[in-house]
Amino acid sequence: MLVCASPFFNARRQQLVVLASSHSLPAIFEWRDFAIAGGLMSYGTSLNNAYRQAGVYAGRILKGEKASDLPVVQSTKFEFVINLSTAKALHIDVPPTLSARADEVIE
Repeated sequence: MLVCASPFFNARRQQLVVLASSHSLPAIFEWRDFAIAGGLMSYGTSLNNAYRQAGVYAGRILKGEKASDLPVVQSTKFEFVINLSTAKALHIDVPPTLSARADEVIE
């Protein structure tokens, strides 16, 4: 199951993780908070980096730059988090090469 980024889904993070687990569905989420809450894995933009970039933009505007003159910036930092305890509960073997690529592995 793939759960995309959405404030609606984020507000129901624990409920989605519990439902996926109770139905033995491997699920990947957009934000790391889902993997921390017990989801199998997450891959998506770093929210900390996105908030930092928003602060940089706000600072530039407050210093007098026109918002219309600022370039559109897309996220360049992505986080990949794997929850091995959830993988074990779902009887999924995570290859070592995949674990090695993860930014964070939750035991």
